[in-house]
Amino acid sequence: MATSFGGVADVYERTRPGYPVAAVAWLAGEHSTEVLDLAAGTGKLTRSLVAAGHDVVAVEPSEPMLAQLRAGLPGVDARLGSAEALPLPDASVDVVTVAQAYHWFDPATALPEIARVLRPGGWLALAWNVADATTAWVEELWQIVNPDEPRTVERPDIGAPFGEPETHTFPHSQRLDRAGLVGLVASRSYVAVREPAERDELLAKVAALYDRHAGPDGIVVPYVTHCFRSRPLA
Repeated sequence: MATSFGGVADVYERTRPGYPVAAVAWLAGEHSTEVLDLAAGTGKLTRSLVAAGHDVVAVEPSEPMLAQLRAGLPGVDARLGSAEALPLPDASVDVVTVAQAYHWFDPATALPEIARVLRPGGWLALAWNVADATTAWVEELWQIVNPDEPRTVERPDIGAPFGEPETHTFPHSQRLDRAGLVGLVASRSYVAVREPAERDELLAKVAALYDRHAGPDGIVVPYVTHCFRSRPLA
C-alpha cells in the first residue's frame, strides 16, 4: 500500500491537511536549523518548515509525490530516496522530521540511517494528523471508510539507537468542500488500492455524509496532531 500514493499524488496535495504552527515549532525547534523532511510526500510539512525559517532537504521515495513537492516548492532541495538508504552524508542535518509516514519504515534499517545523518544534539521528530472521532460525524465517517482503523496514535516503534520519545498533541482543523472530503478519503492508501467499483461505492457514501452534515461554508474536519521527539542514545 505504501506505493499506492503515487497514483493519488494530486488528490493528496489538494486535500490532506497541513500541520499547526505550534506543532511545527515543537517538532523542529523554534530557531532556524537544517532539517531533513523524510518521506516528505507532496510537501505538506516541508512547506511549514520552510515558512518557519528552516533550511530543508526533502526526501521522498515516490516520484509522482516528489514531482508535486518540486512544483509547489521549487526552491527546496528535493531528492528521491528512502528512509532505509538516505541520500545524505553523515552528520549533515540537525533534525529529521517524518509526517504521516513512519509506520511505512523498516525501523531496524531506517533508525540507524537516520542517526547517521544527524549531527550531535539532533533528534528525530514524528507527526500524525488523526481526525478526531470524538466528533459524531467524524466517527460516522470512520465507520464508512475503515471501522478498524485506530482512532489515535500509539507510541511508535522507536528503539536503538534512539531513546524514549517525548510526546505532545496539538489541536488542528481543516475546512473542506464536498469534493475535498471525498478527495481526502480517496487519498488514503487502503482506498486507493480498492477495485474501482468498490472505491466508487465507498466515495458515494462519503459524499452523502457530507450532504447530511455540511453547512453553507463546507465542513470542518477536527484533528489531533500527535507528535513525538527522540534523540540518539549517547
